[in-house]
Amino acid sequence: MAGIPGLPGESSMTPLNAEETDKIFVLVLELTNPDQRETALLELSKRRETFPDLAPILWHSFGTVSALLQEIVAIYPLLSPPALTAQASNRVCNALALLQCVASHPDTRTLFLNAHIPLFLYPFLNTVSKTRPFEYLRLTSLGVIGALVKVDDADVINFLLSTEIIPLCLRIMETGSELSKTVATFIVQKILLDETGLAYICATAERFYAVSTVLANLVGALVEQPSGRLLKHIVRCFLRLSDNARAREALRQCLPDALRDATFSACLKDDVTTKRWHTQLLFNITESVQHVQG
Repeated sequence: MAGIPGLPGESSMTPLNAEETDKIFVLVLELTNPDQRETALLELSKRRETFPDLAPILWHSFGTVSALLQEIVAIYPLLSPPALTAQASNRVCNALALLQCVASHPDTRTLFLNAHIPLFLYPFLNTVSKTRPFEYLRLTSLGVIGALVKVDDADVINFLLSTEIIPLCLRIMETGSELSKTVATFIVQKILLDETGLAYICATAERFYAVSTVLANLVGALVEQPSGRLLKHIVRCFLRLSDNARAREALRQCLPDALRDATFSACLKDDVTTKRWHTQLLFNITESVQHVQG
């Protein structure tokens, strides 16, 4: 699968010649033909990182977005009871990859949001089957949301807060594969880094503890199976929570012991950024204690 937003890796854009560009337009046209769609989905998903203007072409071509949504809606009946095959999963994931392209592009991101297209993906995020076709479907759907939050945009955060994205991400953080957990945690991190997002999560004790408990459970799992990139997002989430006064007081009690001692010192040894965040987190909650005692 292509790069997941929020994880390392940059796509390379190389200029296409006229013949290759014409081929792109033909493939986009073929998306609207049910008999040609599967092949067109596959070929376009392969080419999307080498053609920077694919997103506006997809969005503004007659019937194209509708065709992509048809692919998504068509597999809803396979979600429950779980009946998704590898072929069906791969096909819809190719459609999702094209929607991720639209979500990533500055000229189409707002249009994508205004059409509420992310909501079509939520049934995929709500699945619990651990089979490979479902895991691939969840991960690719998370990639679309990750593409939206990767660029700091208040409209994106406001839209997501009006939906059920946080509970969906929290469940994936608890039950998904390591990569799914990492992308879901990245999405929560980006929501927290927005002022409105932080205020939303810290507005009630229930929301704060829902997020902090899942983060703490992830820390406990990492003690057994360390993952540097997942730990990085977890530490950043806790550090951001410590920017809120009420949350900072609560973290004095509920921050996992494994983040207070040297449990992850080997994991953090070569990661200067995460080590700095970790040090700042401990300083913030210690300062809080001293302030209360003073």
